[in-house]
Amino acid sequence: MVEIPDSHPRKKSLLSRQKIVEGNDKGLLAESAMIAHGRGEAFDYLLGERTTESAESAIRESVARLRAANNPVISVNGNTVLLAGKKALRLAAFLRCPIEVNLYYRTPERVSGLLSLLEKQRILVLEEPEPSGFEGDWQESVRNVTLLGSSPDFRIEGLEGPRSHCTEEGIGNADSILVPLEDGDRCEALVNLGKEVIVVDLNPLSRSAKMATVTIVDEVSRAFEGMLAELIADSNRVPTDWDNASALRDSLVEIAEFLSKS
Repeated sequence: MVEIPDSHPRKKSLLSRQKIVEGNDKGLLAESAMIAHGRGEAFDYLLGERTTESAESAIRESVARLRAANNPVISVNGNTVLLAGKKALRLAAFLRCPIEVNLYYRTPERVSGLLSLLEKQRILVLEEPEPSGFEGDWQESVRNVTLLGSSPDFRIEGLEGPRSHCTEEGIGNADSILVPLEDGDRCEALVNLGKEVIVVDLNPLSRSAKMATVTIVDEVSRAFEGMLAELIADSNRVPTDWDNASALRDSLVEIAEFLSKS
């Protein structure tokens, strides 16, 4: 990995870019993954590479909904595992829910490789300090996070191709799904099945962002950090009558305000 000095103003972004490059070299990503990451980076510039007020509100709503769900699940693709896999494991440990690898360009080799990487990330999470505010046995909760995706036995109705295949234990039975970096067709199909879909998407104009139940317009690693902080706060917040279209308009206003000051 290229050494990036701490003084570099965009060190975090460059490190994320490097993770994507290395993941691609290892065969964990589809070729289009780097294009998707670059598109996200462009929108992050427009946000000022920060978590905005509207994103913070969406994070609070998302955590309240995931807590209230009977069968939450975190669905991840390659970019998410590479950029925020450890954070996804922490979220799953807090929520006591599974993580499922579900890919647009699915191959057995990529699914196996990403699940293997998640297992390695699990070991790293177990070696790190227990988060303050967690009730119960943290080590056991991390070990008990079920990793799914290698043996799909369920099909998402209304969706075609490999991405329609998932597990009944995970996405199939889920009532609330946290899906970072989602694609619009699958988001729409899941919503049409009556599932609550929480999307992390830097583009507030994307079809995924518009179709989701709740959209967090933020970079995935920052969004997960915010969700972890909200979980640690252990608030009694409950789901609201969330207006996602209004929240997306707020994010566009924040972009315009940031650009006007730049």
